[in-house]
Amino acid sequence: MNFNETALLIKANDNILILTHARPDGDTVGSARALCLSLRAIGKTSYVFPNEEAHELFTPYMDDLLPPNSFTPNFIIAVDTASTELLTPSAQFMSANIDLAIDHHGSNTSYAKNICLAAHFGACGELIYFIIKELGEISKQMAEALYIAIATDTGCFSFSNTSPQTHQIAAILIEIGCNFNHINKVFFRTKSKIRLQIESMLTNDMLSLDDGKLAIVALTNEMIASVNAGESDLENIASFLEIVEGVEIAVTIREIETNRFKISLRTNETLNASKVCEKLGGGGHPAAAGCKVSGTLPEVKDIIIKAIEDTRAESN
Repeated sequence: MNFNETALLIKANDNILILTHARPDGDTVGSARALCLSLRAIGKTSYVFPNEEAHELFTPYMDDLLPPNSFTPNFIIAVDTASTELLTPSAQFMSANIDLAIDHHGSNTSYAKNICLAAHFGACGELIYFIIKELGEISKQMAEALYIAIATDTGCFSFSNTSPQTHQIAAILIEIGCNFNHINKVFFRTKSKIRLQIESMLTNDMLSLDDGKLAIVALTNEMIASVNAGESDLENIASFLEIVEGVEIAVTIREIETNRFKISLRTNETLNASKVCEKLGGGGHPAAAGCKVSGTLPEVKDIIIKAIEDTRAESN
């Protein structure tokens, strides 16, 4: 569906519930907030479903949009969510009844009854921007939510998914009045002392391969507990390795539970991250993708290294 068709579908419905993905980031939260505010502005009853995994960096942008216990949705929208497996545990019961997915992941599994997909967009927030334009005016609050969505998913406009369109939209949001300086300070220029301790541990234990072009770090629950780190301290930790000189392929392995790990892969144009992670049951974008892998930590490191090598061989 294009943006106009998506807006018409939304306008034809009411009592709308918006879902975000597990381990929420700025794109899913900002997209959900902006869309919810836009729907309310045109007279729709709309809420954002509670995300039990949201931490204090994001809860201020969700708490005023949560539904009352008496609310029953008639139309369910998922934003920035490539598959129902990525929904939070509390939202899984709705996975078969999602009416519309708005997404920018090429790996989207087409789980919703309708889909608005633009895999070449840098952030889901860019799609939401065009949909909101079809719905009505963009307020300052909406602009700030959209800026959070777009800026966080493009690394404050430094990732390869940033396009001229991304900058153009950001400029319009700033013109509307979004407090971009405050947002940039909170999301990109502030690190807790605990975060610095985590980065120090990761640096000390970093595995460097292929003449430093491939770097792998592992964040275990023991490491997290040793400094009493919370989720806000770990926000966007997968991008940490990208600032290391010479690194072209960055692998961050995070322990979920015993012998179960989440892998976040960041690459430059020399390797398609999504194709690597698809081999392991995940997916994402060409420059940023993820998956979950079972095994001991040494086994998981070997698994991701082999997937990288196999993908390289296939592309040659």
